Amino acid sequence: MKNSILYLSTLSLAACAGQPGEKPNIIVVLADDLGFGDVSAYGSTTIHTPNIDRLAHEGICFTNGYATSATSTPSRYALMTGMYPWKNKEAKILPGDAPLIIGENQFTLPKMMQSCGYATGAIGKWHLGMGCGDVDWNSTIKPAAKETGFDYSCLIAATNDRVPTVYVENGNVVGLDPLDSIAVSYEKNFEGEPTAISHPEMLKMNWAHGHNNSIINGIPRIGYMKGGKKACWKDEDMADYFIGKVKGFITGHKKSPFFLYYGLHQPHVPRAPHERFAGRTTMGPRGDAILEADWCVGELLAHLEQEKIIDNTIVIFSSDNGPVLNDGYDDQAVELAGLHSPSGGLRGGKYSLFDGGTHVPLFIYWKGRIQPAKSSALISQMDLMASLGNMLGASFPEGLDSRNYLQAMLGKEFHARENLVVEAQGRMAYRCGDWVMIPPYKGAQRNLTNNELGNMDDFALFNIKLDREQCSNIAAQYPDILERLKQEFFSQAGAFYRSDVEEEPLK
Repeated sequence: MKNSILYLSTLSLAACAGQPGEKPNIIVVLADDLGFGDVSAYGSTTIHTPNIDRLAHEGICFTNGYATSATSTPSRYALMTGMYPWKNKEAKILPGDAPLIIGENQFTLPKMMQSCGYATGAIGKWHLGMGCGDVDWNSTIKPAAKETGFDYSCLIAATNDRVPTVYVENGNVVGLDPLDSIAVSYEKNFEGEPTAISHPEMLKMNWAHGHNNSIINGIPRIGYMKGGKKACWKDEDMADYFIGKVKGFITGHKKSPFFLYYGLHQPHVPRAPHERFAGRTTMGPRGDAILEADWCVGELLAHLEQEKIIDNTIVIFSSDNGPVLNDGYDDQAVELAGLHSPSGGLRGGKYSLFDGGTHVPLFIYWKGRIQPAKSSALISQMDLMASLGNMLGASFPEGLDSRNYLQAMLGKEFHARENLVVEAQGRMAYRCGDWVMIPPYKGAQRNLTNNELGNMDDFALFNIKLDREQCSNIAAQYPDILERLKQEFFSQAGAFYRSDVEEEPLK
């Protein structure tokens, strides 16, 4: 991972500076493929998310909150490391058997929290790789979440549409029968194992593109898996399983400060919400999955109240990237969307350089300590590391891309970043103030999901304050501004820019 990786061997994290008062618990809740318009806090009238909205209405509701990336793995990498993911060529959409892409000696958010006396936990979606390659799922998997700074973890290795479809707790597959060992391949099927192509009669959910390999729980997946039958999850029970683990972690650590990363799997495909939520919206499984995610947030808040620690807990909610409807399964998400705009009127979505790819919900809630406010400050999830570290008096290595905007996160200031480089499958765009500059990229205008990718023939310029839907490319009208943004962009990211970058395959 070359010179972009920062090593703890050069850094002493002996202790955080003493702070008056009790250290707050910190919980980061990260939804999966949830768009700016998928929560009612931003004004959507086509869906109602009261528990997520509570975080927005009783905390700081950012209207310019950003992920660094329009896809999952690089976005999560930036959150955990405080580094732009395009500086690490391995930070791209990973298969389920990929090795860990965070260096064992790399400075991370959970390691920072450990150094400040926090118990750390990671529950839910991971998608940052496990092991060193050629993972043996039948033994303790190392390196994994523990080596990145988490004392406890209960995770899915990648996404819920990829094999292996098992829970991994503290590096071990949960419920594995030693007489039924697991084998995983992303190259070829195992002899005699059914796939969506060979046994379509076994499916309870049909695939649209790229999801036609092994069948688990009646759902076709990406990749091939053999064995581990007793360990395989049931998709419909995943929300209950993980919120149970979340509650257990909170209860077990309520007497000392803790940091918890809670990765929701909703509304990522396959959308298979529990039967309690099936049919609750008119938008089919995707809408129902969003309501299930909202329920998870409600259960989290209720448990904090039950344990009487909600007043001393910061809850941060966001999404890893923008929305997508048809992402590989025929679940009628497109046909049933109706008037609902998952991106909230922003152009593009997941995989896109347009604003809808990385402009995501972002709320920071601290009951009784943060005065509710709506903030237009430009801020990135990547900035959580430096901002929380500043609050706790943590030490940092030089060269992080994370910036300290603690006052903006607490609602005491309403300005933060001047600029941000965002990324979508190796392609980059640049936001500075109200301006967005997209460099030229070769390639298709849309991918199989039908989301716009933002590939432009020449440099494009948009003012997203006046034109939030990015309908008008005004590069020709403002050549001086375009030139300034080009110089700033190339000074930051020029060494990583290639106009002929190839789009990563969806599978």
